[in-house]
Amino acid sequence: MPYRIAGIDVHKKMLAVVVSDVEIDNEYQFERRKFGSNPEQLRLLAAWLLEQEAEEVVMESTAQYWKPVWEALERYWKPICEKREGARRKSGKLHLAQALSNRGRRGRKRDFPDAERLVKRLVAQELTLSFVPDAQQRLWRTVTRKKYQLRCDRIRLQNQLESLLEEAHIKLSSLVSDLLGLSAQRMLKAIAEGETNPATLAALADKHLRATPEQLCDALGACTQLNPVYRRLLNLALEELRLIDDQIGRLDREMASLLGEHQDAVQRLAEVPGLGVDSAQQIIAEVGPSAATFPSQKCLSSWVGACPGDDETAGVNHSHRSPKGNRHMRRLLNQDANAAASTKGSIFEIVYRPLLGTQSSHRSHRSSTVSTDLADPAPRSPLRGTRSTRSQAIESNCALGR
Repeated sequence: MPYRIAGIDVHKKMLAVVVSDVEIDNEYQFERRKFGSNPEQLRLLAAWLLEQEAEEVVMESTAQYWKPVWEALERYWKPICEKREGARRKSGKLHLAQALSNRGRRGRKRDFPDAERLVKRLVAQELTLSFVPDAQQRLWRTVTRKKYQLRCDRIRLQNQLESLLEEAHIKLSSLVSDLLGLSAQRMLKAIAEGETNPATLAALADKHLRATPEQLCDALGACTQLNPVYRRLLNLALEELRLIDDQIGRLDREMASLLGEHQDAVQRLAEVPGLGVDSAQQIIAEVGPSAATFPSQKCLSSWVGACPGDDETAGVNHSHRSPKGNRHMRRLLNQDANAAASTKGSIFEIVYRPLLGTQSSHRSHRSSTVSTDLADPAPRSPLRGTRSTRSQAIESNCALGR
């Protein structure tokens, strides 16, 4: 019985699709077909793959253009392929290959040969395949990554606001720790509305602010002769800040609603030193509520890119640089490791301090932070288990940091 595999070379407006029987001794005989990338054409693609009796499909991860193709096949082709008579264990399997692993020789790049090469290299197990979660988890990822982008926009806005104030000779950022904090926002709002008296502006500061009223009056002295253009620009920045904060709040509520069934896992992760509810939600969005896709902690560590790499030639390993892995999880775990090492009384601080005490460079700080993640010799998955809170906290962060 033939076993047919389809390869798809993905582009923005068109798809080059090939199908061939791979259980033959001779050269593969490919059926070729071009499709558009609009919804109607994607449904025709699914129907054609069913007609060709394709058991598996492999496609290239070209920018974001593979996503509608993947979702269309997941909806119209995969369920029918899995349930039809004579279906095999891998029938209905979708594969997403990293483009670099399917690179051809220079000057020999064409659409259909690229799709054929996908099939050949999949059979030979030469492709680097990406982990694509289910539709629900992909939705979680979209929300958490959008929230991260908004926070980056908020930081960008803060830097632009500080630059504007420096240009206007308002030295407020030298006296407040957070230019977007409540005290600073009250003063900036009053400046944008036309207030010119430095003493009135200084009175809006919180009483716990370290800066004295005299220092604030001196820093805000330029407001007496401030150009109206600066006030209007300041008002625009504050309006953008309110919009970003409102959108972040709405995404927080959206994420809490989406993860309503997994609050136990969120709470268990949030109790880990260095983590919180937001970090826990991002971790679950990236690896799933139970990390069931990864058979072991080593597999999870390798996928994240938190383990040493190998670059060996002639018996000599020239580099142990970690692989790229999942950049979102790497960023998140690096932030959490720094926060955990700064948590007084935690197991991570106990491991981190002696490591840092022997060295003083910034690089040693990074190495020591990574080492704190390896403190437990036998960690478990942070999303499973029913031990005490302290044991769960210690084991959770160790497992995620490996």
